[in-house]
Amino acid sequence: MTRSSRSFRTVTAVTVAALGLLATSCGSGDGSTDTASDGKPVTIDYWTWTLGAKSTVDAFNKTHRDIKVRFTEIPSGTEGYSKLANAVRAGNAPDVATIEYQMVPEFASQGNLIDLTKYAGDTVETKFPKPVQSLVIFGGRTWTVPYDVAPQLLYYRTDLFKKYGITVPKTWAEFRRAAEKVEQRDTSVRLASIPKNDPALLAALAWQAGGKWFGTQGDAWRTGVDDAATRKVTAYWDGLVEDGLVQTFTGYSPEETKARAQGKTLAFLGASWSAGGMKTALPDLKGKWAAAPMPDWGTPAAGNYGGTSYGVLKGSDHAEAATEFITWLTTDKAGVEARLADLRSPSSALPAAPGMRAVAAAKFDTAYFNGQDLYALASRQADTILPGWTWGPDQMDVYTAIQDTTAKSGFTAGVEAGQDKARSGITDRGLKLAQ
Repeated sequence: MTRSSRSFRTVTAVTVAALGLLATSCGSGDGSTDTASDGKPVTIDYWTWTLGAKSTVDAFNKTHRDIKVRFTEIPSGTEGYSKLANAVRAGNAPDVATIEYQMVPEFASQGNLIDLTKYAGDTVETKFPKPVQSLVIFGGRTWTVPYDVAPQLLYYRTDLFKKYGITVPKTWAEFRRAAEKVEQRDTSVRLASIPKNDPALLAALAWQAGGKWFGTQGDAWRTGVDDAATRKVTAYWDGLVEDGLVQTFTGYSPEETKARAQGKTLAFLGASWSAGGMKTALPDLKGKWAAAPMPDWGTPAAGNYGGTSYGVLKGSDHAEAATEFITWLTTDKAGVEARLADLRSPSSALPAAPGMRAVAAAKFDTAYFNGQDLYALASRQADTILPGWTWGPDQMDVYTAIQDTTAKSGFTAGVEAGQDKARSGITDRGLKLAQ
């Protein structure tokens, strides 16, 4: 069994069991029967909501004779994960599914994933950087294979920054001063909006500040959703909201998009993947946007805001073939190009494997950003993602608690509610909680 992190080298089977990650390695259908007895290709099922999935499957099936992939589109978010979990319980789950990083520990601890260590452990250890490895390896076991990484970026209107005499803020102190300047110049305009319905963004901001919402201590889970670093972040944004210096549009809402289109919001907090969607959402603003590193707290750093991986679900009889498909998706030039070939929505996803980033960059039209090399910028920011972040085994419940309370009482109250839910959720699942 391989290990990608020194902190996991001494993890025992007791620790793995205590973290709820043992059940999937025994009796979970990971005995692969990948060679069909009649000599026909092995057929594996692949469920996902991601754009580019069909073009990827078509390309794989055209170039592989021994494995064929059957694609099914499912909803994203909670509905999609419920569908996957229900399929596992019913014994008719797909072989391969997309699993976002924040869901990997939860899905693994619930027994929904096959341990991929013997199939993909070496690939993850050799093809992906340490901060990304830590998102898919728990208890010394590899549960999924990363596809993309999502370092934070600040997107801003170059023309309007010039109009209001603003320079791109490098620190959060500079960001506040810029917000004050904009509000003083035009009370109908704000530098940015901070959505109250996006706990994933709040998590990324806490991550950048050095927060650690979850971790392990021996054979138990540790929680710190309201730790000091996170409280620094929430106090900062609560202050900006209270002082009327930022908007609080619902994330991804028509109102938020309209404010950007009309120049009422000059910048927004995004990630590497945001650039592709801007071409579709704001086509008339071509040539007026640029990207920069996210402001920091005095030391260059980034959090990871999103990102996906691929896992093999419990019950699969074709783990080896499924892993071959996943490896092709994530580390093969043809696989990366195939996913980016879908023209319905331009993609700016940054491959987690550094060797694949030039492949993706070559497929991205930079004209919208006046030729700015967004992939080079995102790659540099990916190198500043702070290591040591761990998602929890009850992450979705924590997100819900944060979102519900933030909407009513602000970000600081939100993470306090998230901390309470993190602790109760761990014990409710029969997992051990560090005191």
